[in-house]
Amino acid sequence: MTVRIAVLTVSDRASRGEYEDLGGPAVKAWLERVMSSPADIVVHVIPDGVESVRDMLIRLCDEDGVDLVLTTGGTGPSPRDQTPEAMKVVMEKELPGFGELMRKVSLDFVPTAILSRQTAGTRGKTLIVNLPGKPGSIDTCLTAVFPAIPFCLDLIGAGRIETHDEILKAFRPSK
Repeated sequence: MTVRIAVLTVSDRASRGEYEDLGGPAVKAWLERVMSSPADIVVHVIPDGVESVRDMLIRLCDEDGVDLVLTTGGTGPSPRDQTPEAMKVVMEKELPGFGELMRKVSLDFVPTAILSRQTAGTRGKTLIVNLPGKPGSIDTCLTAVFPAIPFCLDLIGAGRIETHDEILKAFRPSK
């Protein structure tokens, strides 16, 4: 069975075509390199704001039935960065360890990682993870948290993800 993944770039300027979306393609390329199981990966670009992010997340989870949503952007302290606020409205269970780990590993590279407000949570059978917007930070953060994502998807009844063990080994507890 093919897992369904949505990559959601949250950016006013990218949504208006003022600059090229680099975050969404970086997430998609990372997934295609690391995952060994079949996946249907779709990238969307939407403007910042609670309503736009909330509405798209609800659509992706409830109507499109995706297994995993990876957002990129909108997690900083500037006024239009409202992805975490939209997440609070949408998610049923928060998984704060994702954000904690992303900030921890990012601090090895930049002191401004403490400004990041990434989180993760579930809505029904969908896992939603907020990632930063910069491609280098995306790589750092996905490499840190992705080993737990396949097992989390198993636990919530979503699609199954396998990885290329020589690139990144997914962790599943032994039975």
